[in-house]
Amino acid sequence: MSMAESTDPPAPHAADGHDLIRVHGARVNNLKDVSVEIPKRRLTVFTGVSGSGKSSLVFSTIAAESQRLINETYSAFVQGFMPTLARPEVDVLDGLTTAIIVDQQRMGSDPRSTVGTATDANAMLRILFSRLGQPHIGSPQAFSFNIPTVRASGAITVERGSQKTEKATFTRIGGMCTRCEGRGSVTDLDLAELYDDSKSLAEGAFTIPGWKSDSFWTVRTYAESGFVDPDKPIRDYTEKELHDFLHKEPVKVKVDGVNLTYEGLIPKIQKSFLSKDREAMQPHIRAFVDRAVTFTTCPECEGTRLSQDARSSRIAGVNIADACAMQISDLAAWIGGLDEPSVAPLLAALRHTLDSFVEIGLGYLSLDRPSGTLSGGEAQRVKMIRHLGSALTDVTYVFDEPTIGLHPHDIQRMNDLLLRLRDKGNTVLVVEHKPETIVIADHVVDIGPGAGTAGGTICFEGSVEGLRAGGTVTGRHLDDRASLKETVRTPKGALKIRGADRHNLQNVDVDIPLGVLCVVTGVAGSGKSSLIHGSIPPGAGVVSVDQAPIRGSRRSNPATYTGLLDPIRKAFAKANGVKPALFSANSEGACPTCNGAGVTYMDLGMMAGVATTCEECEGKRFHASVLEHHLGGRDISEVLAMPVVEAGEFFGAGEARTPAAHAILGRLADVGLGYLRLGQPLTTLSGGERQRLKLATHMADRGGVYVLDEPTTGLHLADVEQLLGLLDRLVESGTSVIVIEHHQAVMAHADWIVDLGPGAGHDGGRIVFEGTPADLVAARSTLTGEHLAAYVGTGAKVAP
Repeated sequence: MSMAESTDPPAPHAADGHDLIRVHGARVNNLKDVSVEIPKRRLTVFTGVSGSGKSSLVFSTIAAESQRLINETYSAFVQGFMPTLARPEVDVLDGLTTAIIVDQQRMGSDPRSTVGTATDANAMLRILFSRLGQPHIGSPQAFSFNIPTVRASGAITVERGSQKTEKATFTRIGGMCTRCEGRGSVTDLDLAELYDDSKSLAEGAFTIPGWKSDSFWTVRTYAESGFVDPDKPIRDYTEKELHDFLHKEPVKVKVDGVNLTYEGLIPKIQKSFLSKDREAMQPHIRAFVDRAVTFTTCPECEGTRLSQDARSSRIAGVNIADACAMQISDLAAWIGGLDEPSVAPLLAALRHTLDSFVEIGLGYLSLDRPSGTLSGGEAQRVKMIRHLGSALTDVTYVFDEPTIGLHPHDIQRMNDLLLRLRDKGNTVLVVEHKPETIVIADHVVDIGPGAGTAGGTICFEGSVEGLRAGGTVTGRHLDDRASLKETVRTPKGALKIRGADRHNLQNVDVDIPLGVLCVVTGVAGSGKSSLIHGSIPPGAGVVSVDQAPIRGSRRSNPATYTGLLDPIRKAFAKANGVKPALFSANSEGACPTCNGAGVTYMDLGMMAGVATTCEECEGKRFHASVLEHHLGGRDISEVLAMPVVEAGEFFGAGEARTPAAHAILGRLADVGLGYLRLGQPLTTLSGGERQRLKLATHMADRGGVYVLDEPTTGLHLADVEQLLGLLDRLVESGTSVIVIEHHQAVMAHADWIVDLGPGAGHDGGRIVFEGTPADLVAARSTLTGEHLAAYVGTGAKVAP
């Protein structure tokens, strides 16, 4: 037979042999020499208890090295403007592709950033109105609330033939509201909170924290400036004196022979207080700002951020402010009804972007929604939108619990999107706890068996069926189902909410029972947070534990955040007869070489800087002399390296017994953070870990009502049982607990359920059910009822 007639299969191409991402010897964070092979162009789910090392493997090793290698393809000059990424501690990383990380980091809280600007939907809308809007007012810039109108005139020289000077004018039409400068709100200062106008400056009229009557840099600058009479009561100032006192532009003055800058009180307060992050302020300063400053909707633009000209141009009776204020699902329908051949490609692109919002379960948002108000789950799904229609293939998409904040009804939609990304030829890596997403995986990597130092190893690698039979913690709990409680607690009162109309709430009246575990549920965007966080009357004694990010640098850790370090420092000081400040890495005890940071930074100019462990303290952060002081046989650095559980035993008995520290450690263990090291930087904690850290801190408060916002975030199936036990203990101690939650196990364990809906956005905002979980299951009248009935009707019964 001739070669042309041969039926032998062709030899495999060499390029087809790279179908795996190989990781060998990974030792990032708590990973213990991990080796794993991950199939490409498949959906791989990484499971394991909280703190087992999932993120260390997926984000800090695989994704980080992919991004570092891509950054290295750019010039050293360009790399200088990029984040510095160190090479992960791993022996071999092979088969990597371009990684696109879609994480839970909240989007920037800049007041000018909105959902529309973050997704480029606003940019397309601006072009659309500049082409079709009537009357025509200018280019797309004329519809941007971030661009002010600029006018200029002057003489120019035209070098053409015989030169001559001509007068020219320049105008750039912008859409920014001149009153609020595109922010949508204006700040008003309550002058009564700044000073007592019945007193003079000499009598101490200022009531601003830190502004004492003898303060040289502040009060004396006003009193001795010559612009006002320091001995005259402020209410008796002339019109000019009052203007100079409150509004005068900065000007140099001489006080006691020292040159100082005098500035009106209002701009002075705005620069010294309002320009700072409120969360970073000291508590008494924050309280002052809350009293003195009010944020009101801009009266000129009515909160739209846009100038009158920008709002005057309309398409089919709708201006750009109206379009941005529409619910995105309605805006998509409006765009779909426009038929204009001259902008057909633009309409198609805009329609695709808006349809992606709806498809991903965010159709209830509006484009003018400030991006800083989005939850972590919403922010992650907004970031997904730009990738849904991407033409890229053979890239690695990395997701961090994409089902966070999703009702069971919406999880299937998210699963479909993950599978679609995979079917386009991409590698999809997902860190996830929800069994509904785990079961769709092509490949599962289970990391554990425990958390922290007890984790960091591969417990299982294979199919979902293999995981079920594998005997790991995840496999054993994969089909667990919580059962409905046989008896529920009796309420001891009610928190009355009347006429709630915040955001999409439709004049809601509801009584939230007290003295019980009450769960508020409903699809994403139905109005749960608006009802609980935005409508509970002030003065109700509510302690709210939400998912807002914890403010803190890499010097902050669980010990400093919870106040645990104070009793520890005092115990060390008492045992050794020295000052407590010695045992602070941010104070007298800091290593002089690294200033208590534990690492030193070397700036390499135009190349990326390098961080290396401090050679002087070997990363321990303390001066060598401090480490000579011991408590219970341990120095301060060894104590900060302890996990919470070990530290609880250490401070619970013996020479190191410290009741104040032991109580805080007990609360940390109760919320499932027993694996955290006391000195672990807050920047390394996940969103769920940060929320539970806040919960542990607030458990010391004396509030009568706790409001928890999705406390199961980041919790493994096996840890949910412990959380339910904690919620029970809180209720039995006399605390009322209100939980905003989607997890069916928490719903089943509730004493009372308030279900909002029936849909999201303007389709929600109503109470569709109030009653016990058993009644909700029996009625099956809502989406939540149907999913809860399906949940408790199958699988093993687990009665925590």
